[in-house]
Amino acid sequence: KSELEDIFSKDSYDFVNADAQHSPYNEERLVEFCETAKELGMPVQFRIKHTRQAYLVGNVLDLGPLGIEVPLVEDESEVDEALRWFYYPQVGGRSWGGAARYGVEGRGDRLEYADWWNANGILCMQIETLRAVTNIRQLAKPGVTCLTWGPADLNFDIEAHPHHPLQTVDDCVRHALEQLEGTDTKINFRNYTPDLRDHYAEMGVTVFMERPR
Repeated sequence: KSELEDIFSKDSYDFVNADAQHSPYNEERLVEFCETAKELGMPVQFRIKHTRQAYLVGNVLDLGPLGIEVPLVEDESEVDEALRWFYYPQVGGRSWGGAARYGVEGRGDRLEYADWWNANGILCMQIETLRAVTNIRQLAKPGVTCLTWGPADLNFDIEAHPHHPLQTVDDCVRHALEQLEGTDTKINFRNYTPDLRDHYAEMGVTVFMERPR
């Protein structure tokens, strides 16, 4: 807890990110981490292990995150799967239950909490290929809060397609921002270091994921 307090004191944060795609985790530790962050007024965004595990999103949310990030998204069907299990009826199909859920305190009524969650939960799809970038308007479905960026994997794909019209990560970000005009979906960019924040903010990015100072 003291380590998180030290991190949060050095900048202004809206959430803290936890990762299962490239890091080990277990459910008990995730519950503890989410509870500690919540005590400090900080919600947790959690990246699941793989796109094909989107059917487990509801189960993961029962452990305490406010946000979910689904990696390697390219197709509308993958977005639909995440939407189904992220939201409660009558928006989605998430099952009811879980004492560790974010925001459940004081909202014991089933419909009250479901409505609150459906209005406040944060669902992110990670864009990591040129196919996803060119298909981005179709991926920005109602209920998708943010489209996040994986610059490293996106660069692999750019290098594999030397004749594609989008030849840099910045090209892809600009294209995405143009395509998302008129939607409620935001770009959440992994700039990693604060010194890149202004560069992408000037392009129109509004959400950033950075390492602690």
